[in-house]
Amino acid sequence: MPPNHASLHGLTVLERGWLSSNNILIHAADGEAGAVLVDASHVNHAAQTVALVRHALRGGRLARVVNTHLHSDHCGGNATLQREFGVPVIVPPGSADAVRAWDGARLTFDATGQRCERFEVSGTLSPGDHFVAGDRRWDVLAAPGHDPDSVMLFDAGHGVLISADALWEHGFGVVFPEIAGEPGFDDVGTVLDAIEGLPVRVVIPGHGAPFTEVTAALARARSRLAAFQADPVRHARYAAKVLIKYHLMEVQQHAMQDLLRWVAATPMLVALWARHGTHESDSPAAWGERFVHELAGAGALELRDGVASDR
Repeated sequence: MPPNHASLHGLTVLERGWLSSNNILIHAADGEAGAVLVDASHVNHAAQTVALVRHALRGGRLARVVNTHLHSDHCGGNATLQREFGVPVIVPPGSADAVRAWDGARLTFDATGQRCERFEVSGTLSPGDHFVAGDRRWDVLAAPGHDPDSVMLFDAGHGVLISADALWEHGFGVVFPEIAGEPGFDDVGTVLDAIEGLPVRVVIPGHGAPFTEVTAALARARSRLAAFQADPVRHARYAAKVLIKYHLMEVQQHAMQDLLRWVAATPMLVALWARHGTHESDSPAAWGERFVHELAGAGALELRDGVASDR
C-alpha cells in the first residue's frame, strides 16, 4: 500500500524487521502536548529506534509512549526512550503490576528466554478507554489471543486500525496462551470477528507494511486459525520454531550445543515439548534440534561447523 494513503496523513509508520515491532508515531496536532509513539521495538534496536523517532519528530516533542502489549519486540525500547525523551509509558492494565514489580515470569520474558530492559510504567489504557492524539480519537479495543492483555487502537474517523499482532496481512502472532496450556484460539477468532465489524480502511500491523485489503487478510487469518485449531501440534511446532528463530535474532549466533542447552532451559519450550513433543523426541533439546535443522533447511538460519547463525 502506498505510504501516502490519505488515512495515514499525520502518522509516520516506522516499519521494522522481525526482531522489532513497527513503531507508529502519531504527530501532534495544534494545541497538543506532543507526539505519541505506539510500541517501542526490541532492546537490541533501541538506539536505532531513538534515531528514527528523532528524525520523524522533525524537532517536535514526544509526549508519551503507548504499548499495545508487553512482548519484548514491542516494549524493549521503552527504557531507552524514557531516558532520551523523559516520556511516560502507558501499558495495558493487565500488565502494569508485573512491570512495577518487574516480574519476569508474569511478563513472559523468563518463560520465553527473551531480553527486555526494565522500564517504569506511568499509566494504563483499558479496553473501552480512548485518547486523542493527532486530532484523532483513538479507541482502545481488547485483542486477546496472541497475548491476553493485548489491545488494538482504532481511529474510526479515518478508518485506521493499529492491530499489533492480532492481524497481519498474512496471519497473526503466535497464540501464547495456547503455548502455556491455556485456551487462546477462540479469542483470536473473536478478535478477527470484531475487526470485521469495524469500518477499517487501513490496518497498521505490528509487523509488515500497512495494508488496505482487510477482507483478504481476515480470510487468510481465519484459514490459518482453523488449521491450528484442527491440529494444535502444528501450532506448537510453529511456536517452537518462532521462539528459536527469535532467540537467534537476539544473539545472532550460537554454538549448537549452547543453543540446545538454551532450549532445554527455556520454560516455554520445555512445556511445549512436554505437551506436544514427547512422542517425537526423548528430550526438549532433541526436539529443539529437529526444529533447528528444519529452520536451516528453510533458509531461516545457517548451520556451519557446529554453529547456528541467524539469516
